[in-house]
Amino acid sequence: MPDDVLIRVENVSKKFCRRLRKSLWYGVQDMAAEAMGGSRSHDELRPDEFWAVKDVSFELRRGECLGLLGHNGAGKTTLLKMLNGLIKPDHGSITLRGRVGALIALGAGFNPILTGRENIYVNGQTLGLSRREVEGYLDEIIEFSELGDFVDMPVQNYSSGMHVRLGFSIASTLRPEILLLDEVLAVGDVGFAIKCINRIRELSRRAAVIFVSHNTQMVSLFCNRILLMEQGGVSLATNDVGEGTSRYISSNTTAESSSGNGNARVRSIRAWVGAGHPLLEGDPIDPGLPMELELELEAGGIAGGFELMVSIDDEALTQVYCFPVEDPGGQPVRFRGGKVSVRLDLGMIELNAGRYSFLIHVRETGTEEFALRHQGLLPFAVRADRVHWGKVVRRVQPTTVSVRSS
Repeated sequence: MPDDVLIRVENVSKKFCRRLRKSLWYGVQDMAAEAMGGSRSHDELRPDEFWAVKDVSFELRRGECLGLLGHNGAGKTTLLKMLNGLIKPDHGSITLRGRVGALIALGAGFNPILTGRENIYVNGQTLGLSRREVEGYLDEIIEFSELGDFVDMPVQNYSSGMHVRLGFSIASTLRPEILLLDEVLAVGDVGFAIKCINRIRELSRRAAVIFVSHNTQMVSLFCNRILLMEQGGVSLATNDVGEGTSRYISSNTTAESSSGNGNARVRSIRAWVGAGHPLLEGDPIDPGLPMELELELEAGGIAGGFELMVSIDDEALTQVYCFPVEDPGGQPVRFRGGKVSVRLDLGMIELNAGRYSFLIHVRETGTEEFALRHQGLLPFAVRADRVHWGKVVRRVQPTTVSVRSS
């Protein structure tokens, strides 16, 4: 293996059993077969078994950061646990060169009755460091974690954010050649997340980093390779981070749901982007294009008329754009009940790369009740080479630039 290759994974597979009793029985059978010097084919599934990871292969070199993407149950955490030696693959081989720092599960590796400081010593010695070596890193770990006096409090009293602070500080400060991180930045404040990102950038210059996250913004910030997993296997391996995040975003699904008093419903919804290109469900589009929307509503049960508002939601169904339908004077347009068709010019849709859908609000004018709130309509994806922090991204150019020498 070349000196700069720190991780080599060759045709690695791991299966699990859905039922505990059968899993225990299969384990006994396998141990008995090993003790007798026999073996059986690991390529065959027994009843109730399934492949959590199947035939995964890749190499990671010093200075590379691999973003591991995939939906829940795709096999990402199982793969990381095999890399960290917590579980053994059923098939294939894993070769690691160098010290491994890992933060795979929140609070994993911590003794809850010990203090944070004591857990630092325990974790360092587990990695093969002497007590004196750990003491050399102690102040840096505590300072980076920002725990202050809480470092001498039992870990069982820590919040989830404090667990992440301590775990990441230990895993990253002990100068690992290989760093494995599983959703560690999903908990905690943005300020500490920025510190972690800068630390990962620093480490990735001389280490190999594998970063698992559903947050494509985080992945695009410092990863230079993408491995997309689906149902235990690799569906995409690429050095194009934009392609990898866009493929992952477009594979997400948005569930429709409707609520209200039942006096209105959406008969149809259509949209056009750019120069009149029809927006099909699931379509990926480029950011910064104009969009028009056409709605057909049926509001036969509303006698006093209704007001209409359209929103664009992100994949968490959080409203990003809000389009209240108003007249030139800024007053809500009142529609009469019945079958209504309306076309709306939404203007430039300057969205970050991500997954989006439409939300339709219909509010009765007389009672102010919501006749309809229908979300998850006409889902679409926005693709971009880079994922930014905000949801709305408006690219600007400087009008003036002034540089003063100090």
